[in-house]
Order: sequence, then structure tokens, then C-alpha cells
Amino acid sequence: MEETLEHKLARLEAENTALKSRRAGQLSLKVSEKGGLSVYGLGRFPVTLYKEQWSKLLAFAEEIQKFLKENDHLLKSKE
Repeated sequence: MEETLEHKLARLEAENTALKSRRAGQLSLKVSEKGGLSVYGLGRFPVTLYKEQWSKLLAFAEEIQKFLKENDHLLKSKE
């Protein structure tokens, strides 16, 4: 039994809405094809780094937080 055009459109709109709501504000992790760690949900594209790069970045987290506070007046927010 084939879907009618109206049923197919309604189904696709529901799937699209579900994908948008799940993605908004929710982060997820995945191992990339090349063995890197990809973080999804920060923007349109994932942020992918190798484990050594993530370790280096996470060790630098305190400095990043300090920089964000000191430069808050210069930095823009997407929301």
C-alpha cells in the first residue's frame, strides 16, 4: 500500500521536527571514521579532534574560562 502524498508530507514534517528538537542544545559524541572524537550539537558541523588534541584542550579549560570572563564584553553570543 503506497503512502498518499499528504501522509508522506505529514510523516516527513514530523521526522524533521523531531530531528530539530533533538538536536537543539543537545550534545552527542561519536568516533569518526579516522579515529577522532566528534562532538555534535555545537553548530552546523561537528567538532572533531584526536584524543591528544582533546586532552590538550581540556587541560586548557581553566584558561579558556578565564579568557571568556575577561573578554565577555567583546564576545558575541549566538542566542
